Parts: sequence; structure tokens; C-alpha cells
Amino acid sequence: MLVGFEHADDAGVFKLSEQTALIQTVDFFTPMVDDPYLFGQIAAANALSDVYAMGGEPLTAMNIVCFPECLDVSVLQAIIRGGLAKIEEAGAVLVGGHTVDDQEPKYGLSVTGVIDPGKVVSNRGAKVGDLLYMTKPLGTGIVTTAIKGEMASEELIDLTVHSMSQLNKTARDVMMEVGVNAATDITGFGLLGHAMEMAAASQVQIELWAGKLPLLNGVEDLAVMGLIPAGAYANRDHLQGRVEVTGGVDRTRLDLMYSPETSGGLLMAVDPERSPELERVARNKAVGLTLIGQVKKAGSGHIRVARGE
Repeated sequence: MLVGFEHADDAGVFKLSEQTALIQTVDFFTPMVDDPYLFGQIAAANALSDVYAMGGEPLTAMNIVCFPECLDVSVLQAIIRGGLAKIEEAGAVLVGGHTVDDQEPKYGLSVTGVIDPGKVVSNRGAKVGDLLYMTKPLGTGIVTTAIKGEMASEELIDLTVHSMSQLNKTARDVMMEVGVNAATDITGFGLLGHAMEMAAASQVQIELWAGKLPLLNGVEDLAVMGLIPAGAYANRDHLQGRVEVTGGVDRTRLDLMYSPETSGGLLMAVDPERSPELERVARNKAVGLTLIGQVKKAGSGHIRVARGE
């Protein structure tokens, strides 16, 4: 076992030979959009992301489905088609799955990937001085909360769905071509939660710059209105005493940093000498990349949030 659950990594990694290791992960959840096909795409992209965060290549996938008998089977078919579209886009193969009757639809994947054992990227390699980059804008959790309250514009919904359904495959390619010290994807524990996992696993203190965060266009206005998902408050409570907030940090930005994300981007820690190359390759591959912080010093896992403007 090369990577287990000790450091809250995105997936497990098991060495088969000197050339090959298996990456294994599972993830599924309830719908966050009304369109079943789009829901299938988002859920599949979210599950596949764990393999990409480790630097791997998805190989096979199995559907995990909970579905109520009272809904028409066409809804289930649309969900499965959406998931299959993303599995095929990833170059993986659907090999089956399992379905149970449940009162609320749920969908996701169990994914197996492969990687060279010497090239595994985990969340525990961040080093003092590393620069921190993220590849997707924040705000999906707030937008999906606004969707439930029918307070999100069609333009923002379309933008958010595009972000959530986008594979982290090309971002993985950038990461592996240049070489990074640590990475994770930003999902249910929010930016601060997953950054904390990296800080704790790497035994460092991380500083994040609230003023530099990439945000979905219009999401800040929704946050100001109080459309914050309950998960953001759970994340804040979980991190109590481990996040230091300096003066001048906007409360709305802090809410966005605690808020859970669905199928978020990758958070990468890279040596400053490699950062210009990372930015160049990301630009050439049309991958969004934003510098949002730095590893400041050794420690037991701590986050400092500064204004950064």
C-alpha cells in the first residue's frame, strides 16, 4: 500500500509491480441540478477527479446508483448516459455497477486507475516555499444552494454546470508534465478543508490569499445574500482553532473558502522555480490556473488566511 487513508488523500494507491500501481476511489451523491443527464456528468467527473488528483489515468468505472421506484426509468437512463459520457471522455471503460431502491436518487462511480509507482502525487509532499495554484473557480456549492431556492440566473447556472462537469484530465496533464510536490482536488471540505489536509499531511503552515481567489462570476453576490450551504458551517466548525484570519479579510470570501465544492479543481503545491513553467504549460493547454497562496513554514498543519491584495 503506497497511499492509504492515513492522510486523507483523494484515493488509495496499491503497488502491483515496479511499473504499475492501482489507484482506487469511490464517490456518489444526491442531485445538485434538475437535469438528470447533467447530474450524471457532474457526479462522474467528480469521482474521476480523485484519480487525476493522484496523477493517474482512469482505467475502469462501476456505477453506484440509488433510485426510487416512483420515478420514471427514463430519468435513470439519462443519469447513466451522462455518467457514461464522462467515463468515455476520460478514456475509461464502464464495467458494471450496482443499483438499490432508495427514496432519493443518488449516483456516482467506483473508479480504478493506474499510475507508475514512482510518479504518484499525494497531498503530503508540500515543501516550505512552494507556491499554491488552483485550476477551477470557487462557488459551486453556493450556486447549487441558490438553484434550490430558484435564485440563480440561467447564465450562472450554465457557467457552474460547465465547471462541475469539466474533467480535471488536462489539469492532471499539466501537473505531471511540469512536476509538483503535492496536489489534491477541492470538493466537499471546501478550499480551506482540503488545504488543511495538505498542510497537516505535509507538516507545514499554508497561507492563502483571499483577495486572489478565482470565483464564478456572480457567486459573491449570492454569498452576500446569505445563500451559504450548511456544509460550509460544518467545515468551519471542523477547522475551528486551526485557521488564522488576518485583518482585512472579507467575510464573504471566507464563507466561499469554507463552502463545499462539487467537482472542483486541483490545488497544487509547486516549487517556485517551476512555477513559470507550470503557468506556461497551463496556458498552452487552456487550463485555468490561479496563484492563491504559499507554503510559509514547517508546522503541524495550520492555515493562515490573508487579504493578499
